[in-house]
Amino acid sequence: MKATSGQKIKTGVFALAGLTLLVAAIFQIGKTKNLFGDTFHVYSTFKNVGGLQVGNNVRFTGVNVGTVESIQIISDTLARVDMVMKESVHPFFKKDAMATIGSDGLMGDKLIVISATSASTELIKNGDKVASSNPADFSEIIARVQRIANNAEVITDGLAGISTQISQGKGSLGRLLYNDKLAKNLEGTVSSIKEGTQGFSDNMKALKGNFLLRGYYKRKERKKQEKEQQQEQREKEQKPDTKNTKKDK
Repeated sequence: MKATSGQKIKTGVFALAGLTLLVAAIFQIGKTKNLFGDTFHVYSTFKNVGGLQVGNNVRFTGVNVGTVESIQIISDTLARVDMVMKESVHPFFKKDAMATIGSDGLMGDKLIVISATSASTELIKNGDKVASSNPADFSEIIARVQRIANNAEVITDGLAGISTQISQGKGSLGRLLYNDKLAKNLEGTVSSIKEGTQGFSDNMKALKGNFLLRGYYKRKERKKQEKEQQQEQREKEQKPDTKNTKKDK
């Protein structure tokens, strides 16, 4: 069956549209991955890349300025991460910059975060190494949180046991709070102390009235009054004579 001219036109339009979309997608991907335009290369080394992958973004001052070009294991404890950066950020990229591995959001892809400092004025060169800071090990953080949770559970169980014993009247505090007999004994002890204090006061009054000790207490009271009088006399002497001061004026 021979194709009509209308079918040929439709086929050509679909093919052209598909080719246009393909070119646009290639251009967009190339722009995102820095395949077009001027670029420069830097690298960093990490003990643990934390799930970083080739093609992930490189972020500088909060802006995506490059991508991860390659990740290579160079030893049993070290990995090298090569990055391709936009040339437009080269004038702001100093040698004392610091690269860390972060996350794009709470559960987002891993990325390289480069922080700038103002201590250095020398620009980084193409192919230079960027200082790095190793990311925290997520499994170690989970283990620490688990240990804290276990300790909190033990402490909570202990407090719950103490609270149960107190509510059941066990232990010194429980008996104090819930045992009426102990409370009554404490009340009786306090009453005895009050009575003893009152009796001591009465005995002291009786001793003061005794003819054998009366002279002793009178001499003691007299000395106390003399000291008070001497103190009042010294205070009067230390006060300025306000009347004479007014007359002199």
